[in-house]
Amino acid sequence: MKTLAHFPIFHWVIFMTIGSFVVCAQAQTSEQLSSYDEDTLTIIGRQIADIVVSAPVMQTTNSKQEMRHAELNRDNTGQNLPYLLSSSPSLVVTSDDGLGVGYTYFHIRGTDQTRINMTINEVPLNDAESQGVFWVNLTDMASGVSSLQVQRGVGTSANGGSSFGASVNLRTLDATVPESSHPGPVRAELSFNGGMYNTFREMVKADVFLGDRLQKKGAWHIGGRFSKVNSDGYIERAWSDLLSYQGEVGWQNMKTAVTLTAFGGKEKTYMAWYGVDYNTAYGLAGANRRYNPAGEYLDKNGNTAYYDNQTDNYQQHHVHLHVGHRFNHHWTLSATAHYTYGTGYYEMLMADWTTYQADNITQKGLRNHFYGGILTSKYVHEKVDVQMGLALNQYRGLQYGNIDTTCVGNAFIPYYEGFGVKTDGNIYAKANWRVLHRGREKLSLYGDLQYRLVLYRIWGDNEETSALDMKEAINKHHTWHFFNPKAGLTYENKGHRLSATFALAHREPTRNNFVTNTKPTDPTPEVLYDYELGYSYSSTGMMKNGYSLPWTIGLNLYFMDYDNQLITTGDISSVGYLITTNVKDSYRCGAELQFAVEWTKWLTWKGNLTWSRNRWKDVAQWRTISFSPDWTAGNVFSFHYAGFNADLQTLVVSSQFLGNNEDPNAKLKTYSVTNLMMSYALPFHKLHNAKNIPDITLRCQLNNLFDTKYVNNGGTDGTYVWYFPQAGINVHAGFVIQW
Repeated sequence: MKTLAHFPIFHWVIFMTIGSFVVCAQAQTSEQLSSYDEDTLTIIGRQIADIVVSAPVMQTTNSKQEMRHAELNRDNTGQNLPYLLSSSPSLVVTSDDGLGVGYTYFHIRGTDQTRINMTINEVPLNDAESQGVFWVNLTDMASGVSSLQVQRGVGTSANGGSSFGASVNLRTLDATVPESSHPGPVRAELSFNGGMYNTFREMVKADVFLGDRLQKKGAWHIGGRFSKVNSDGYIERAWSDLLSYQGEVGWQNMKTAVTLTAFGGKEKTYMAWYGVDYNTAYGLAGANRRYNPAGEYLDKNGNTAYYDNQTDNYQQHHVHLHVGHRFNHHWTLSATAHYTYGTGYYEMLMADWTTYQADNITQKGLRNHFYGGILTSKYVHEKVDVQMGLALNQYRGLQYGNIDTTCVGNAFIPYYEGFGVKTDGNIYAKANWRVLHRGREKLSLYGDLQYRLVLYRIWGDNEETSALDMKEAINKHHTWHFFNPKAGLTYENKGHRLSATFALAHREPTRNNFVTNTKPTDPTPEVLYDYELGYSYSSTGMMKNGYSLPWTIGLNLYFMDYDNQLITTGDISSVGYLITTNVKDSYRCGAELQFAVEWTKWLTWKGNLTWSRNRWKDVAQWRTISFSPDWTAGNVFSFHYAGFNADLQTLVVSSQFLGNNEDPNAKLKTYSVTNLMMSYALPFHKLHNAKNIPDITLRCQLNNLFDTKYVNNGGTDGTYVWYFPQAGINVHAGFVIQW
């Protein structure tokens, strides 16, 4: 087994040479603030984030969306983070429990989330082996996120794997808290909502600000959040018992910021990943759409029963230490050390659906450690921004299986063990050169070079084939070198913006690709050539009765050309992961249209429409790639007046195949879902002693307003097709109190 000490010497030379060049820092002029008013807290929070986590150099494109805390949480009633992004262009979301509270997944441009690069404060969030993100372990994460950015296509160089469908970057390092009319050194928030299927969310958060960053002793920020989410789920027994936490201690003066952040969560959910047949999923002939076959068996009397502990149990804990310093008006240096620990298992009755007997209860689990360091330097000047960085991370994981041989007292004994070690290092440099920057005319050129090294070894028993009477060993050791260049330009003039980019990206196979592989050769890394061309126009509008009618429109064209793309087959592994396989030639291309118009001061209309074509070459025939709809659309009407807000949201997703052979019997139907979200801020700010009264906002959310019987996910193994029905109309209501 190779460890860090066995790295080839020239790799260490590269890392240390680059490191010697990035020991530098940036200074930015700051307002001379001495009291903790609301603007002061906002500026302190943004500066902590900008010093500690260097904001990336990135060109402006039409394929990027940014959301801040208030926008993310306006409709937050306990669903996992992907559901709060459901109106984003080209994004399709689904969940096992039918409500979005339990296990939740999403695709962007048809690409599943194992090939969407996700980071939090620049630290990789994707699991190093499965490359997925388990949102169920980060329940109510939106409550602790200060900002979020979705970059469709290949984004700027970042830590973790390359983005093959999109990048999702989260930031928590912001000392601000949700907007309040009562700023002060102590902020607090209490949120509660309840709804159908016994769905409840409770969240409490507090932030304390001490000292003065203008003084030598600096200023302190201490904050924390705790969230609890429970639900029975729409699907029978698909209950969830979830909790998450987040804590932060930070110190900052005019040039230096140090922040220690810890967050994590724990979940217990009843299995709901089996799916049901077509008639059940769509409720035909009176079928029960909520039926869940997981844990079903016949007892000794021949009656149908369900195993009580058919559950998934997992917890994950993250610790980040961020240090940032700025030396002058141009240079910034930031460093991050991080550690993640995850452990858990799922237990299930391996029944033959006839009797409940010994040797039928198994546990499959994992335990892993992920740790590393990141160093980033940024130079900002009137004409050019330059950012350089390096990162070195290592993952160590154990996969194990236990079986109950007594069926009494849970006397489990081990029957397989598999191991994995993955070392991932990268260095990069990127720059944005403002060639023209005069008046309303701007021209910028962008370049980005990244080298990434991945060492990966797995050995032990293969969890996909191991059984008590037969163990199949696996032993794989791979070294991959990836060079990922990117370039682009942006031209802006009088509200018009034109952008063009090219990016080359590579991504390694997952552990699941190796353990489920049935081909004589190992799976190979994917290569993507991404071409993007975008145009947008923003106008302050025409005067109408003294009111300006602002509007924007944007069109983005993309062509993503793949070599050896790992596309989903529609089937899942024994531990619930999507099975993917290499195809030599494939592509994804499309057009993404976005628009927004403010009809009046109290009514806004915005929407998006994506047309795409997703094909892979089967010998001489081009076929449609699974889970890749030709059309997706989103539409939102927003009404806001005198503290009352209402969003009427409609999402449309066209039909999509569940497999790659275009089988019409393995296909999801087109569906449309409309949601209504409402809130009202009680007008206490108008009272004479308003500073002593907290802000209270009431919320109500009606999902699937027209009670549509729809299905947004499924699978097929070539002979059997299964579907995941989603909930009909469901209502949730609650309140938010801010001090």
